[in-house]
Amino acid sequence: MTLLILSYSPAYTVVPTYECFNNCSYCNFRTAPGQSPWLGLAEAGQKLETLQDRGVCEILILSGEVHPHSSRREAWFERIYEICQLALSLGFLPHTNAGPLSFQEMQRLKQVNVSMGLMLEELTPKLLETVHRHAPSKVPELRLQQLEWAGELKIPFTTGLLLGIGESSSDRIETLEAIAQIYDRWGHIQEVILQPHSRGQQQSFDAPAFDVYQLRDLIAKAREILPDAIAIQIPPNLISDPNVLLDCLAAGATDLGGIGPKDEVNPDYPHLKLQKLREILESSGWELEARLPVYPQYYEWLTPQLQQSVKKYLNCDRERIF
Repeated sequence: MTLLILSYSPAYTVVPTYECFNNCSYCNFRTAPGQSPWLGLAEAGQKLETLQDRGVCEILILSGEVHPHSSRREAWFERIYEICQLALSLGFLPHTNAGPLSFQEMQRLKQVNVSMGLMLEELTPKLLETVHRHAPSKVPELRLQQLEWAGELKIPFTTGLLLGIGESSSDRIETLEAIAQIYDRWGHIQEVILQPHSRGQQQSFDAPAFDVYQLRDLIAKAREILPDAIAIQIPPNLISDPNVLLDCLAAGATDLGGIGPKDEVNPDYPHLKLQKLREILESSGWELEARLPVYPQYYEWLTPQLQQSVKKYLNCDRERIF
């Protein structure tokens, strides 16, 4: 039997800081400004060194946001840049998601990241009156601008939707159509995440989790809207029923995203062990295959240094590495 390929990224998440000037009511990641120490470079180096030869490829630099006009913004950005440099020097491939950045910040991070990301979540402005009332960087126009700049800068990019935070079905369609239109202009979006809201212990948002039994139909609709070159990604740790996961794959999902020891955004939902996940998938005709955090069609967009970093993976025994 020929197995269908389902990809994932062997990943580890490094958090420069949990502090964030936004206060989204569904968030289980954030601490208030000044309440979370920043990760030092020495500590980051110690973490990363323990990961060498352990099958990790992607280092996801996932950070809370320091206000763009804060006197601490430059130091925050430099810490992120230095962690990316450090990850590269130790043989990993960085991918940064740190909220909306300026054009100049994105331009600099392109030098030390093989890809970057930012969730659109939902484009409807009505969420600014509810879950995003205290989240200035969740203004839809800011996040759309980020996708446009990423295209202009030729940065391989990941974006996505957060489902079940007060949006309507038509809001989801509008967001997917906007992503498709931006891709048509620039061709830089690698994957779109469809992430169901899953209740956590820290959030104040008093609403049920997104009904994952609706996910299959949304994936099918997304596959109609999005160009074929864009992978549809779903987080397997947020889908507890294996039958739902398999239905999502049948509907058009092709990637499981970064799988590591902890989902920092959803810390109450650990990932299954890879072997268990493989068993579930292979019993239904799917083969789980590791990938890099940059897709092959974008290799030529990378700086020469980053291309060399990618080639080290391509020229090695992937079974041994992953």
